[in-house]
Amino acid sequence: MVRQALIDRRPFLLLSLALSVSFFFASDGRVPGLWLTAWKGACVGTLAIYAWDRGRGRDTVLIAAVMALGALGDVGIEFAIELGALFFALGHLVAILLYRHNAREIVQPSQKMAAFGLLLGTPIVTAMITAPQDGWLLATIYALILGLMAATAWVSRFSRYQVGLGAVLFVASDLLIFAKEAGRIDPAITDWLIWPLYYTGQFLIVTGVIQRLRGERHNPAAV
Repeated sequence: MVRQALIDRRPFLLLSLALSVSFFFASDGRVPGLWLTAWKGACVGTLAIYAWDRGRGRDTVLIAAVMALGALGDVGIEFAIELGALFFALGHLVAILLYRHNAREIVQPSQKMAAFGLLLGTPIVTAMITAPQDGWLLATIYALILGLMAATAWVSRFSRYQVGLGAVLFVASDLLIFAKEAGRIDPAITDWLIWPLYYTGQFLIVTGVIQRLRGERHNPAAV
């Protein structure tokens, strides 16, 4: 009955999970490139549809846009890492707007320190990983936006165990990408870690936001 309820009420969430797990095991080079790229984009693309379908209001539009831009980033990065980074950066800017609009009224000093660490630590670590290779400055600028996204998510009124953690996992996945591109880590390791960290992060973010928004509407069927 629980499984049937999930299928009936959240078909796009279930579809996204199925696409993500199957993509992870299919991304071994046996599936033709364009098909695999479309498959990859559909994983987070269906999270955007899920958000749009389950929510209402401006914040719903924003989180759906974040997921849609993430899906475009997933596709774009397969053609050029700069193109993917552009879409992801736009998504982070939209997410920052969402989180700032939903800032937590009271933030404990320890949480402020954690947010500050994400804001500064993300670009600093990125610079340490990528410099002095070509493109390190652009990577660091992108990482500053990424760090700001994670910091504002951490001090937003959304659950830190979902949205905050999801943002941190997103940061971790991108740092692994930088390390892989810079030749700082064995690709065999990153290939097993990047996608699970990234997708889990996106999944936690979108479900955490939608859960809070629907809960405030006193809907017992909230995610």
